[in-house]
Amino acid sequence: MSKTFHHIGLPTSERQANESYVPETKVWVTDPADHPYRVEFLRFESDSPVTGPLRDMPHVAYRVEDMTAAIAGKEIVLEPFTPMPGLSVAFIMEDGAVIEMMKFDGSATEFSHLK
Repeated sequence: MSKTFHHIGLPTSERQANESYVPETKVWVTDPADHPYRVEFLRFESDSPVTGPLRDMPHVAYRVEDMTAAIAGKEIVLEPFTPMPGLSVAFIMEDGAVIEMMKFDGSATEFSHLK
């Protein structure tokens, strides 16, 4: 299974410029394209359903072509969900690190300029 680096995600408690809200996870996120090193900041609402390592640890995100294959047999931190049309994401733990798998479909436009 091939994967392509997309961004690094860092939890924060401070508001960031140009945050976008993801209602399903109750988290504010920034666009990694706005950062020279592709950093995405995540600011969780106090009642976010996201708990554990995803909320407490940084993560590395990769684009994948096949979400099912990407997470097969892995320790799932957050099951696949759709934060925007055309994008599904899932989070796994691997070698003590949080990894985000991102599957883009043709209708997805956010981050499309990051290859």
